[in-house]
Amino acid sequence: MTTIDAHVHVWDLSVRDQDWLTGPELAPLRRDFTLDDLRPQATAVGVDASVLVQTICVPEETPEYLTLASGDRLVAGVVGWTDLTSPAVADALAELCALPGGDRLVGIRHQVQSEDAPDWLLRPAVDRGLAAVASAGLAYDLVLRPEQLSSAVEVVRGRPELTFVLDHLGKPPLRPRRQDTWAADLRALARLPNTVAKLSGLVTEADWHTWSLAELRPFVSVALEAFGPRRLMFGSDWPVCTLAADYGQVVATSRELLADLSEHERKEVLGGTAARVYGL
Repeated sequence: MTTIDAHVHVWDLSVRDQDWLTGPELAPLRRDFTLDDLRPQATAVGVDASVLVQTICVPEETPEYLTLASGDRLVAGVVGWTDLTSPAVADALAELCALPGGDRLVGIRHQVQSEDAPDWLLRPAVDRGLAAVASAGLAYDLVLRPEQLSSAVEVVRGRPELTFVLDHLGKPPLRPRRQDTWAADLRALARLPNTVAKLSGLVTEADWHTWSLAELRPFVSVALEAFGPRRLMFGSDWPVCTLAADYGQVVATSRELLADLSEHERKEVLGGTAARVYGL
């Protein structure tokens, strides 16, 4: 069974600061994380390939990721960043695709979760950027706060030609241990056929020290019911996940949460969906 980790990050603090790493709780992440750090951990648990996902919204990071991907079999694809609001967004995407490793560019992402305006995705300039992403044959990763999900539904409905990938299941409210509007909003998004979602980032949405399989299971069940296995993909969110669990724990937990599915369904979530959606 081919396993693709559809959501990993790397960074080198000597090259660029990760300005989101603030506060004592994130101190364990304030060091370099490289593909060489990930490789033995991935090999140990049978992960065959990964998708490298942007971390900060600067133009220099994506070319660096593409260069890494061009020389490393562990990286099957890159979800990068470009300024969606730029009038030259189509040219910027073409330039990225022409770079060494540009054939590994499979998607674009912006840190919508960091935008103060809950309707950022609804801005006309952003919509023009999303149209350019679709024209380039790329997917668009959505990284949102739960209260931004309803705006995303409207945007996704208006761009049926673009595949949207919801990161971290839209960050369900695991700490309060309630599903409230998250479940309804997730189901509304899943009713749109041009959406898929990542089973990723859940251990860090829960209490980092006390989370359990039983606590995660109801949220994963909602996602499986809403999207189905062919529209869900596994992602570790390494190294952010290490705040709550090591890489092997995250992979083992994900496999356990899928244990009741058929073998074919597990293959879809653990690799098939990512390969198909991102064209890996």
